[in-house]
Amino acid sequence: MRFSFSWSTRYQQVIFKQRFNFSSNFNNLNRPLNAHIKPFSLPSSQRSFSKTSSFNNIDLQILKERLCEVVGPPNISTAESTRLQHGKDESHHRAQMPDIVVFPSNTQEVSEVAKVCTDMKVTMVPFGTGTGMEGGCVCTHGGVSVDLSRMAEIREYQPADFSVCVEPGVTRLALNEYLRGDGLWFPVDPGADASLCGMAATSASGTNAVRYGTMRENVRNLEVVLSDGTIIHTAGQGRHTVKSSAGYNLTNLFVGSEGTLGLITSATLKLYGIPDTMTSAVCQFDEVERAVTAVLQVLQCGVAVARIELLSADTIRAVNSYSKLSYEEKPSIFIEFHGSEKQTEEDASVVGDIFADAGALGFQWASSLSERNRLWKARHDTLYAILATRPGPQITQLSTDVCVPISQLTKAITDTEKDLEDHKLPGYILGHVGDGNYHVTFLYDTGSETETQLVGKLSERIVERALELNGTCTGEHGTGFGKKKYLVREAGPDSVSLMKQIKHLLDPHGLMNPGKVLP
Repeated sequence: MRFSFSWSTRYQQVIFKQRFNFSSNFNNLNRPLNAHIKPFSLPSSQRSFSKTSSFNNIDLQILKERLCEVVGPPNISTAESTRLQHGKDESHHRAQMPDIVVFPSNTQEVSEVAKVCTDMKVTMVPFGTGTGMEGGCVCTHGGVSVDLSRMAEIREYQPADFSVCVEPGVTRLALNEYLRGDGLWFPVDPGADASLCGMAATSASGTNAVRYGTMRENVRNLEVVLSDGTIIHTAGQGRHTVKSSAGYNLTNLFVGSEGTLGLITSATLKLYGIPDTMTSAVCQFDEVERAVTAVLQVLQCGVAVARIELLSADTIRAVNSYSKLSYEEKPSIFIEFHGSEKQTEEDASVVGDIFADAGALGFQWASSLSERNRLWKARHDTLYAILATRPGPQITQLSTDVCVPISQLTKAITDTEKDLEDHKLPGYILGHVGDGNYHVTFLYDTGSETETQLVGKLSERIVERALELNGTCTGEHGTGFGKKKYLVREAGPDSVSLMKQIKHLLDPHGLMNPGKVLP
């Protein structure tokens, strides 16, 4: 059973216009996404389509002709605007354009594209919706950007098995809209309306991970095109069982691989029933330490919270201004309960008692659907709210995420707060504190060397602290090329050596998204 979505091209246009501040007649484009884009000057070799790649001596005209034979002339572009769109994500990393962008429409075309690139020794970088945060789609070596968004079918839907197989052009919100009529949903929610296959590629998670897990726990099977064009199914073609102990776990090898081992052309996902009742609340504390301690006590009591998010006082101030809300501007916990009406009432009562003992200043409940949606929309719009606090053509953002053991979360966040206070630099803390994952977003003037260096120093300190506490350099953004320098320290030299051997086995010429993940 196949269902196709046709909105992906329009979505690309919207993202492009938002990111590069082009005028637009589309609705709902008042978010200042362009505020965080770092100004840059492209090398002259990248400003127009040249005869040879700026990174090697490949004849681009021959490459273009061969790719046209695979996908057809309408599905290939060398236009500067298209290449620019595909050389940048939502991170602070400088744009680096591909030489050519291709738009395959099915797995066989992706396979043929890979064969051409391998034959001509040209790099391949996958592109979904461009919402990554660590430069994963930036084309550091030029080459070919493989835009998979036109592959937008739901291939197989098995509601009785709580399973669905989607192509890269299907995004999270589109899938949940499709599933809603059957009382099912896919709960992994990174905030952005990202490509589900892209979410698998970065092992994304988000606000619901404390209850439902990350992409790693919710992907049952993947279809992957390797560098030589071989098509594999990591759990076997058509298989979508809840569990298996057969062979090596190839699915989890590719989840989080960020296009460095192969191109994901479909993902089979685990679905859930929509809870009977969802109840949300906001609770304030006098200081971050008390808020985090209260969260730990809730988790230790075994309360099955669905979401439990921390926003610092500065973050709440930005959210209030941007989303026209009136929460008290103190460290706040956004919390949600899923289950039957009785269960959510009991859970809310237990959490209320724990928070009161920890010094909470009171609850603001959001029981109706409209109130709950408004609360979580404000949470998901936090980045835009932060960007709006300091508009300007040279203002950009650096958003880093780390994850630490729950027991170390209070120390990690309070020490980070102290660093920000000591350096008198605005930094916005928010996090999925139920699983130890938190983010810090900085706004800085790219024209100021002092600010740029300070932000880099503090960002590195956040990661170093997480590693010192036996945490990870990234909980959900992915490694990209922004975090790869920490990998040896985190995983150890022998583990990284093994990763490099796996990479070489699957991608012997180093053509798959080079310069990412591995140092």
